[in-house]
Amino acid sequence: MKQFDVAVIGAGPAGQRAAIQAAKLGASVVAIEPRPTIGGAAINGGTIPSKALREAVLYLTGFRERELYGLSYSVKRDINFPDLTYRLDHILRREVAVMESQLARNGVEVMLGRASFSGDHRLEVDRGHEKVEMIAENVILAPGSRPAHTECVPVDGERIFDTDQILNLQDIPGRLAIIGAGVVGVEYACMFAALGVHVTLVEKQENLMPFVDREIVDALIYHMRDSGVVFQLGEGVESVSIEGNEVVAVTESRKRICTDALLYTIGRQGATDQLALENVGLEADERGRLTVDERYATAVPYIYAAGDVIGFPALASSSMEQGRIAARNALGAPTDGVQDLLPFGIYTIPEISIVGKTEAELTRDRVSYEIGMARYSETARGQIVGDSTGRLKLLVDTKTRDLLGVHIIGEGASELIHIGQAVIALNGKLDYLVNNVFNYPTLAECYKVAALDAYNKISGQVTVRKAA
Repeated sequence: MKQFDVAVIGAGPAGQRAAIQAAKLGASVVAIEPRPTIGGAAINGGTIPSKALREAVLYLTGFRERELYGLSYSVKRDINFPDLTYRLDHILRREVAVMESQLARNGVEVMLGRASFSGDHRLEVDRGHEKVEMIAENVILAPGSRPAHTECVPVDGERIFDTDQILNLQDIPGRLAIIGAGVVGVEYACMFAALGVHVTLVEKQENLMPFVDREIVDALIYHMRDSGVVFQLGEGVESVSIEGNEVVAVTESRKRICTDALLYTIGRQGATDQLALENVGLEADERGRLTVDERYATAVPYIYAAGDVIGFPALASSSMEQGRIAARNALGAPTDGVQDLLPFGIYTIPEISIVGKTEAELTRDRVSYEIGMARYSETARGQIVGDSTGRLKLLVDTKTRDLLGVHIIGEGASELIHIGQAVIALNGKLDYLVNNVFNYPTLAECYKVAALDAYNKISGQVTVRKAA
């Protein structure tokens, strides 16, 4: 029987980082992945595939260049799905190879198979052709999640898809309905709209992505409508069926939405149902999620959990850090824990990224703040890259000049946000951005423009132009 200091169940972002961290601390480690390849949902259907698909869409449609060369510009006229997945397949092969190399270099044993608890400190791995039993001093659960389903939406992977199946499309549909306007639903709506698909986005809530700054969301909705997306907000779906050559969704208000294909993107379920948690006295909630403390420890002292399986924020970026810290805690190594200040990147078209407080939160907390706004069109780089509609918004405490939040929509938003994240994390003030020098021409100059805008408002300075 094999014995390990640490067994990591799941080799996605959280599991991979946990395994490598444990190995670097001198532990014997096995990473167990139920899918045919390592990488978890991030590689096998989620984060990386959708972002790679987005880049393929933007390139082949010439979307980024249309402001410069006209709305009719495109790199390829008749785009088919194999055109889009060609880039995706190449990226996934390279990414899996990098991950395999990292695990091998650190001496982590990788085992493909489905793991379950057979007793205290005991695991059984079903590899199809054999079952392997092992003993682990510590176990880190990072099995990830899978799309949640409901009886009223009969997902079949042929005409009605979930987010793990959508990349199996054979042809680009002329019409697509998307049920669920969370981050994933909105991202796919933007991608398919850029391909010329008639997209209908259905969401039971009245507001789109309520955790995002309203001004940024309003700007996104404007761009999406301009791309042809039809919004059905405040509409729940009562049933979905196939009628002839159409997929028909009937809303609670009795609207009939007829499309060629449908994507269901409401929620995810923690992949814990086959772990036999009852054999070690653990229980997941109705969404398959586990409860952990600040150390990422479960109710069983030697079992830790990280990533999607513990719920919010369920980001690949935060999951990596959770896995790393869980491994350090399991092996008694010192750690500061995951920082509370997390950036969010939303890969819509245009891209959105946020960090820190929103206007709604500051208003609720009765914090006196000022807004600094910069538009990409005010920078030379914005004109060069063909994005004159992007904007960067700063929220600043009027009394202390502390930077409280940064909200960006436009090209490179998810990269630009880290400047603001660093300033907030280091308790930086508006003055740093006002007095700092940024490379020219760059989109990062927007920080300077927005900072000066906020500074002038706070200082009450008014520029008076004298007559010549």
